[in-house]
Amino acid sequence: MEPQPAAPAAPAAPAETKGALETVFRLESPRVVAAVARIVRDVGIAEELTQDALVAALEQWPRDGLPDNPGAWLMATARHRAVDLVRRRETYARKLREIGRSLETAAPPEEPCDPDDIDDDLLRLVFTTCHPVLSAEARTALTLRLLGGLTTAEIARAFLTPEPTVAQRIVRAKRTLATRNVAFEVPYGPDREARLGSVLDVIYLIFNEGYAATAGDDWLRPGLCEDALRLARLLSGLMPKEPEVHGLTALLEFQASRAAARTGPNGEPVLLGDQNRRRWNRMLIARGVSALGRADAASSPGAPGPYALQAAIAACHAHAYTYEETDWATIATLYGLLAARAPSPVVELNRAVAVSMVQGPSPALTIVDSLAAEPALRDYHLLPSVRGDLLSRLGRTAEARTEFERAASLARNERERELLLRRAGECGRADGA
Repeated sequence: MEPQPAAPAAPAAPAETKGALETVFRLESPRVVAAVARIVRDVGIAEELTQDALVAALEQWPRDGLPDNPGAWLMATARHRAVDLVRRRETYARKLREIGRSLETAAPPEEPCDPDDIDDDLLRLVFTTCHPVLSAEARTALTLRLLGGLTTAEIARAFLTPEPTVAQRIVRAKRTLATRNVAFEVPYGPDREARLGSVLDVIYLIFNEGYAATAGDDWLRPGLCEDALRLARLLSGLMPKEPEVHGLTALLEFQASRAAARTGPNGEPVLLGDQNRRRWNRMLIARGVSALGRADAASSPGAPGPYALQAAIAACHAHAYTYEETDWATIATLYGLLAARAPSPVVELNRAVAVSMVQGPSPALTIVDSLAAEPALRDYHLLPSVRGDLLSRLGRTAEARTEFERAASLARNERERELLLRRAGECGRADGA
């Protein structure tokens, strides 16, 4: 018998198909993982099945063309694989044999309906990955990976942590959730309150990654901002008496209102002082004002939380129709309150910027220089960026150029790196270099 010719190799994915697939997967994978996790009750397996759907797309899309709705295609493929997996499980098969006859005649029992429940897989995923059986670092890393769609490398850069460390945290977190049989649900009562802080922090981090991406060619990732804002709004409805929920929602509404003005025609970053404020979304600003009012109403007198304080700072910017009208004195005061309520080097760096607008660059430079030895800011590109701006305003352009060049070397986002190098060049021209 003559040997049969080998089957032809699968054609390589055209560049446009591959690019479309990468984009769709990045946008849709959190929803797919969340929906599949509800079926299999294991976030690790859900992620694997979602990856399987991606492999199937890589095989079929170059051959058959892009489907009309790529996101729905990925969702359906992953869900079908999840259902097949459940059906194959030994325990499921045994139970099916035991109750199969009664299922043929009995109507399915109705699940109790709780008015406090929210049928949202993404929200369930957030609360599941923020379970207290995980460390704070593991919760954040896992949620950013599954819900935010960030790669391990991006998470490592965002938190200035070695990539292998982040990878180990994610693997251990998924294993812990599986071995401890953590329910895939939005908890109630004290359990919900215990996880709320972590949930808010992760939603905020997801929004920030969309608002100013840590890496890549694009400065904005609008899909992440939209997911984070939607989750914050859902939480506001779920927990109307929690002031920090409303504070976070207000903050994200205010920040999202600037999105259209934060990039130029070619996607380049536009700094706050140069933005066309007529492009700010006044509807989102109005929503932010309302949410901030709910946060104030739910807060104890004189005790606003960190997110409510940040929202109040963002409101000061939103209320100014021009950069020159900004109430920097109030912003500096609010940053002082925030530093006392939730101290961090990044808050101090932001406070320095506000101080520079009220008292001038010299006092602010003193604050910035005091942060130089902070380990958390060692590779933080905004520290030399702020220092470069202050030095430039003081006329010390040669030093400013050095700082901007250092900031550019630390930046991982291509758009931000270009901006910093441009500012370094401007300092060089001003200095006659």
